[in-house]
Amino acid sequence: MRPAFFFDRDGVVNRSPGAGYVLRWKDFHFNEGIIETLALLRSRGFALVLVTSQQGVGKGLMTQATLDEIHALMQGELARHGAAFDAIYACTCLADDAHCTCRKPSPEMILRAAAEHDLDLTKSWLVGDHDRDIQMAHHAGVPHTIRIRGDEPLQVTADRVLDNVRDLLPFIMSFKNSGINLDASSKAKTRRP
Repeated sequence: MRPAFFFDRDGVVNRSPGAGYVLRWKDFHFNEGIIETLALLRSRGFALVLVTSQQGVGKGLMTQATLDEIHALMQGELARHGAAFDAIYACTCLADDAHCTCRKPSPEMILRAAAEHDLDLTKSWLVGDHDRDIQMAHHAGVPHTIRIRGDEPLQVTADRVLDNVRDLLPFIMSFKNSGINLDASSKAKTRRP
């Protein structure tokens, strides 16, 4: 088993589209510092898992094929830098879908990733920009959370709150000097999705 870093997508991996959705690749823009952060975590042996709500599909604003294409292009760019995700989990249900079991703050996406990729959740982290991201981590038993400050008020406590994604890499690098061990205990082979 190895620990993972779970990442929300919009507002963390890429610039937030605000109240709308990233509906095509040309509207997807990586946040400054995220590629370097992902590459560092991968080099330290962590699994990288994207957990994202994409109800634009459920609303019919984009197709599942378009979402898959955006993620494939994202993965291609990240792979060029040694920073690709090991797995991507996307909930495309509508917020008001009473039958949905995967929408945040449900832990389902994290629990599926743990089962499918042999992840140690007790040593894992989540980075998100909404309360629902932090709640999802808590519900799944992920003990370490980092909140990127966004437009939403902070009502759920995260271990650390950062002003923006640019602060993530220096924060993680500072662990070396703080006594926090941020090297994954197992250097298991990375599995690609």
